[in-house]
Amino acid sequence: MDPNPSPRKMRILKYVMTKIPSFKRRQLQELENERLARPYALPETYTELSERESYTELAERVSHLTEDDILANIRAVVVEVKQIRSVIKSLGDRPDPETVDLARLRYAEAESPVAGQFDENAEYDMEMEKRKRLVKRERQMYKALISLDEMHETYSDLLVVAERRLQKLYDTAKSAGKLSALDKRVSSMLPTIAEEVKEEMADILQDALMNGVERIDLSRRRLPFVPEAFGKLHTLVSLDLSSNKLTAIPESLAGLTSLEELNLSANLFESLPDTIGSLQHLQFLNVSRNKLTSLPDGICKCRSLLELDASFNQITYLPANIGYGLINLKKLIMPLNKLRSLPTSIGEMISLQVLDVHFNTLRGLPPSIGMLKKLEVLNLGSNFNDFTALPETIGSLTRLRELDICNNQIQQLPITFGRLVSLTRLVVDHNPLTVPPPEVVAEGVEAVKVYMSKRLYDMIVEEERRVMWEREEQAQQAGWFTFLFFGPAYGPGATYPYLTHRL
Repeated sequence: MDPNPSPRKMRILKYVMTKIPSFKRRQLQELENERLARPYALPETYTELSERESYTELAERVSHLTEDDILANIRAVVVEVKQIRSVIKSLGDRPDPETVDLARLRYAEAESPVAGQFDENAEYDMEMEKRKRLVKRERQMYKALISLDEMHETYSDLLVVAERRLQKLYDTAKSAGKLSALDKRVSSMLPTIAEEVKEEMADILQDALMNGVERIDLSRRRLPFVPEAFGKLHTLVSLDLSSNKLTAIPESLAGLTSLEELNLSANLFESLPDTIGSLQHLQFLNVSRNKLTSLPDGICKCRSLLELDASFNQITYLPANIGYGLINLKKLIMPLNKLRSLPTSIGEMISLQVLDVHFNTLRGLPPSIGMLKKLEVLNLGSNFNDFTALPETIGSLTRLRELDICNNQIQQLPITFGRLVSLTRLVVDHNPLTVPPPEVVAEGVEAVKVYMSKRLYDMIVEEERRVMWEREEQAQQAGWFTFLFFGPAYGPGATYPYLTHRL
């Protein structure tokens, strides 16, 4: 960590420092106080009501209201919508997901147990105190950026709920015949965002069906669902549904037989349908920043898949046969999950070049990892107390260029480590490493490889000496046996005392 972080060098810090002064906390508090003090507030908050009240229940309640009461209810929700939009506007632009993800990663690293360890002997050292203050300040800045994104997320969710609530009130009252005289007055108050999105989706679908569109981008539209009709777009090659409010994708998407790229990142998915395996031409799949706890077994059928990004989820395991199916996969990105182990079939991913599983709870790697002959980048960092050793088969990864095992509990590198002839970058910080010793590690990756190669050579020499000694022992034992039974003399005239005595 840089002891003198500069906003010019660190784009996250620069972003936060430009945004923090624009936080209008007093304005937000005034808006909240105004909302609470309004005499025409709904009997329940629109969030609570819309979450639990069905159309049937709402229709029953609306049927007992006068037109003025209905209008007052709708006006109240309209005010809610306007105020939420005002709050979102006061927050400024929302940070892009990549910046937020990087901030979360840096913040998690700063909060890790090893990050706060300092030399006790330098407790009162001025330089150390300065470093501590800088680390604390950096952590606060990362936290501010994350909080800004969370505020955007929260108020965006509230806006979606409010707009749904408003649409519910209007549609139900209109169907009950309560708004015939007030329809124009009510329509003028309705928000246009939801309708604009619906119209845009309808236009996109119509255009795609008529003209055979290959790429559709519906990211950042707060979509709560995807129409089933999307499954009819057989010419679609790329579909971006990232940064919405999706909790499920329709089964009809299995009909996208030409789809090669699918981006579902930054949504609310807790699971993916097994029918995703029907996308036989899918090459790039991004499901990062969701709430997934596992991947469906059907993903093993996506044999054309080249890149899979499932980072920032809660995945605890991978399908047992994932390696047998994804034989063409080149990048497997799984950081910030809850993986306890990798399946043995991982060794069957013969095309894999990048494997990133840092910030999980891995306890080790399967020996089959040595079968990944094309692997170039391996990130195992920050698995902390669970990760204690690397398998000796790792020495077979002769194309490996980068290896990160920082923030683990590894005490010794495997004896075969010196065989990693292509390795140019090695990160072993914050491990209780004794082999190789710290002074060798400090000299760099080449020194480590030389040290481990010599250690392997010495072990082989020692083993050969042991084998030779055992052979000599066996030969000596055979000689004593011959002398005892047959005597020291050999030849036609030799006598054998022991046999003569027995005869």
